[in-house]
Parts: sequence; structure tokens; C-alpha cells
Amino acid sequence: MPTAHANGVEICYETVGDPADPAVLLIHGHGAQLISWDEALVNELVGLGLRVIVFDNRDVGCSTHFDGVAGPDVLAILDGDISSVSYSIEDMADDAAGLLAALEIDDAHVVGISMGGMIAQSFTIRHARRVVTLTSVMSTPDPLRVGTARPEVIERWFEPAPTTKDEVVAAAMESWRATGSVELGLDEAWIHDVTARQYDRSFDPMGTARQFGAIIGSPDRRPGLAGVTAPTLVVHGAIDPIVTVEGGYATAEAVPGSELIVIDKMGHDLPRAVWPQLLEAFAAHAGL
Repeated sequence: MPTAHANGVEICYETVGDPADPAVLLIHGHGAQLISWDEALVNELVGLGLRVIVFDNRDVGCSTHFDGVAGPDVLAILDGDISSVSYSIEDMADDAAGLLAALEIDDAHVVGISMGGMIAQSFTIRHARRVVTLTSVMSTPDPLRVGTARPEVIERWFEPAPTTKDEVVAAAMESWRATGSVELGLDEAWIHDVTARQYDRSFDPMGTARQFGAIIGSPDRRPGLAGVTAPTLVVHGAIDPIVTVEGGYATAEAVPGSELIVIDKMGHDLPRAVWPQLLEAFAAHAGL
């Protein structure tokens, strides 16, 4: 896959669709790689008449990894000391903006999920002229204060981390069953396959730890979101335990004129059962 020099790092990316079509930039969440975007969903967006851009955030996949940089001191960050944070959500937003510049794309519909939603929010605040519309999915403007993960989720973060491929796949399956949209249906074959492919492509626990430092060490985006003028759609699952639905409400409340959709029985994932609703809402939002 090609790479682009953006904001001082190399960003691995892929584009799908006609270059003459309006662009949509998809920004994924914590630890997720560009291959975590379901190809069928990407093709649905292409079918709406969009050029889809996906990429690896810094420290995952084939983009720049900050090898040798220590992971964050989580307890210190929670106590207000962010000196161990390697970079911020704002830096990651600048990466995404730099990627558009490198691709000579003036503006795009910007869509982010989870941590990617945080990046998309920051992108819109910092690079307003490049944003046609903003869509923030299962995210929050300030994860330490609103939309904070449920205690049982936080407890699992402190369990011994898996290291082998089989352990990583098993842990992903367990996590998805605990946090995903079980009643709406989990595509377990796809989860198994994409987790294994991500492991083969790049396994870097310290990289995802540094991303986590950015998540919890970045400032509250609500003051910046108050000045957003781009049409904004906020989507959240009603039973999301990783970023609870309060994060969606807070995002929508922060952005003047935004639209909020809360989906019943949806957790912290994008089950195929909700794709028709999401695609219809996004098409209307984007004026397609």
C-alpha cells in the first residue's frame, strides 16, 4: 500500500472509488488498522458516489511507529501529569489533514469512530476549511469526564496483555462479545479474520499504549466544538460500554445544530444490521 509524508510522519493509506467523486475520510479507533474497515461497508460508500480514503493512524499498521518511546504513565495522567504522553489527538488530527494535503484533496466528509471520532472532532476544530461534513460515531469530546468506560471494561484494561496470535484473536473475540452489539449479530468469522490479519501486518502493543496516552491525555474538545460550523452528525450505540452514550450526547450538545442518532441495542461496533440506517442517515447528512 502507498504511503504519504504528512505532519512529519509516514501515513499508509488506501483509496477506493473514482478520484473525481467527493472524498470521505474514514478515521478508525484505538489500535485499529485501515484493514479494520469492512470492505463491504467501504464499497457501500463508493456506491453512494464517494471516493473513500482509509489509513493507518500513527503507531499502528504500516504508518510510522514511535519505536523506543516509552508508554504513558496512566496513573500520572489521571492525576493531571501529562508529561508521559508522546503525542496528542490534535497531532493525529494534523496527520489526517496532512494526508489530504499530500493527496491534493482540498476537503472531505470526515468520519471517525471511537478514538477516530475524537480525531475527527479535532480535525474539524483545527482544519475547518477541509471539512465538508463531520460524522462522529461512538465517541466523546472528553473520555475522562463524559462517556467514560464502564468499570468492568476498565478492569479488563489492566489484565495481562495477550502476545501470541492465537491469544490476541481469542482476546478480541472475548472483548467483542462483551462490548459489541450481540443482539444485533456479531460477524465472528470477520472478527477472527481481521484480527489475525492485523496481527500479521503489525503487532505493536507499545504503539497502541501510546495511542491510549493520547486519548486520555488530550484536552476537552467541547470549547472548540462550540465553534464548529460544518454540518455534524453524531451516532452512538445505546448500550456502548467502552464509550458510554453520554459521550454521544455531550458531542451533540457541544456542536451547534448537530443531529444525534442513538441506536437501540448497539454497542461499541458497527454491526451489519445497522448499516442501512447509518448509510441512509449519512447520505442525507452529506447531501448525496
